[in-house]
Amino acid sequence: MHVTLDGARILAGVDLTVAVGEWVTVIGPNGAGKSTLLRAVGGLLPTKGEVTLFGTPIGSLRRRDRARVVATVAQSPVVPPGMPVLDYVLLGRTPYIPALGRESAADLAAVHEVLERLDLTGFHRRELATLSGGERQRVFLARALAQGATLLLLDEPTSALDIGHQQEVLELVDQLRREHGLTVCATMHDLSIAGEYADRMVLLDEGRVAAAGAPREVLTERLLATHYGASVRVVDGEHGPLVVPVRRR
Repeated sequence: MHVTLDGARILAGVDLTVAVGEWVTVIGPNGAGKSTLLRAVGGLLPTKGEVTLFGTPIGSLRRRDRARVVATVAQSPVVPPGMPVLDYVLLGRTPYIPALGRESAADLAAVHEVLERLDLTGFHRRELATLSGGERQRVFLARALAQGATLLLLDEPTSALDIGHQQEVLELVDQLRREHGLTVCATMHDLSIAGEYADRMVLLDEGRVAAAGAPREVLTERLLATHYGASVRVVDGEHGPLVVPVRRR
């Protein structure tokens, strides 16, 4: 896959396959092309090369059909002013509501179930603009989960969350993945947390794949020094490698 934006090559020859039910996390330094990769996979950017969703070329899917297959949580979604939480999360049900139709009881039930699982029930009448950054982040995820898609694209899903809600959100995503065969492709900056949840990791640098494999194969001191310019120590954790910054003297 190649992606060029405003004459600049952002992704060059990226070849990535995500198996059904797998969790793949893309890491890399700022400007590596991580967010661009997710947007391309979701059909939001023009690409050179083939992008397929569960065997179907993405270009052959109508927008409504694509929305039933893939849901995206962007870093900074556009939120209409004055929109309450419930109405925003209901937007995730749009692919299932007929033109000029209204949401069904099943749509409302799906939304309320997601709100409850993300500890957002008490916020359903609040306007999004009145919520904290972490609360809004959970609402953005709720909309994606309400969509009922089989592929979830998460761009820095925990960047605004405290550690408790980070764990709640990632555990919920992982639970849904295991129970319903959800496929997850995410980008994350917190390498230790990324390594705990991902089945496989892909390290991007300057728009190319620099390394790919199990977290222990990608989160190495050598690779992180080379591609992040970071001084770290990597130690074994219960669920994956832990990356500990080491102060330079």
